[in-house]
Amino acid sequence: MRRVITTIDVPASGTLRVPVGTIVTPSAKELAQERAVPIVETPESEMNGIAPLDKTVGIGSDHGGFETKEKLKPVLEELGYTIRDVGVYEEKAADYPDIAEKVADMVSQGLAFCGVVIDGAGIGSSMAANKVPGIRASLCWDRSSARNAKEHNNANVLTMGGKLMTLTQCEAILRTWMTTPFAGGRHAARVDKITAIERKHLK
Repeated sequence: MRRVITTIDVPASGTLRVPVGTIVTPSAKELAQERAVPIVETPESEMNGIAPLDKTVGIGSDHGGFETKEKLKPVLEELGYTIRDVGVYEEKAADYPDIAEKVADMVSQGLAFCGVVIDGAGIGSSMAANKVPGIRASLCWDRSSARNAKEHNNANVLTMGGKLMTLTQCEAILRTWMTTPFAGGRHAARVDKITAIERKHLK
């Protein structure tokens, strides 16, 4: 019997991945559109081989963030997440827009519920990731900015500058960002306005 998706199954944000052939009710489709939640059909075999979406994190870096990325991966594993590393895999020159796009695409397509990108300063990766529809990338430099990005803005990609902060600072930011929930309420209406701006300019 095919699974049926109703409005109760539509998340507040992110991507809804369903097996191919799943029935999605008209009201669920409408709500997903209102919330800017793409519904992505995925072969059953692929879904079975992928960690649960809410436990999968996409991560990447250029050469400037490589060392920090490698040292932060165990932190994510300690927090109970499955990592999908898009590179780089050695400390050689790379262009941060390429890496940021890969991580952002993973989140946008529902292959990870959030992403982390580390380059030298974190600025360029944030700019690049935010060009991908559905992405709210946040450049964070301390625990307060990390908490605000998640609590107020429901950020789904974190960017950091591996050359501008110590490993201890980056770890504190990552832990805070990963463990802070979205507050919703009045903040949800503001995030909806961000999405509305994106929709307007995509037309």
